[in-house]
Amino acid sequence: MPSDSSSSRASRTESFVGQALTHLDASGRAQMVEVGHKPMVARLATAQGQVRMSETTLQAILAGQGPKGNVVETARLAGIMAAKRTADLIPLCHPLPLSSVTVDLNPDPHLPGFLITATVKTNAQTGVEMEALTAVSVAALTLYDMAKALEKTMVIEHIRLLRKYGGKSGPFEAEDRDNAEKC
Repeated sequence: MPSDSSSSRASRTESFVGQALTHLDASGRAQMVEVGHKPMVARLATAQGQVRMSETTLQAILAGQGPKGNVVETARLAGIMAAKRTADLIPLCHPLPLSSVTVDLNPDPHLPGFLITATVKTNAQTGVEMEALTAVSVAALTLYDMAKALEKTMVIEHIRLLRKYGGKSGPFEAEDRDNAEKC
């Protein structure tokens, strides 16, 4: 018997059955979606992820003892730069004029590690979810790169969209991960 989480995933998948795939043409070839007819709308997306590490590595980073320099600020800058380059990294993603990108790396002694949150804003014809997710992903990868001499067993995990506003599909708020089943 399927679990509640698998049946809920199946129902989400079934809701898309019968709808045309927007990124494929009639021959099944990949294409960038036409958004020229869509209105310019204020849009926001927030994504989050985490990097788990040993308490020793966390304390070394917080003490400024990263072997490659300031780990947190370098990762923050990398995340911001990545959001701006998302269309170069993700096929079929539209280049967007971003009005704001914030990337926060907050130490969490309970992991131990860092909770990374990125919020991206624009006034455009398509959303900025991929930009927020890319910012978190690259910030996490940069944190790993900057600290790998201290520890190679760090784990990048739980990268997900937390919320989005603006656009035809309406607002989205993710379930609280502490109260939701882990996949």
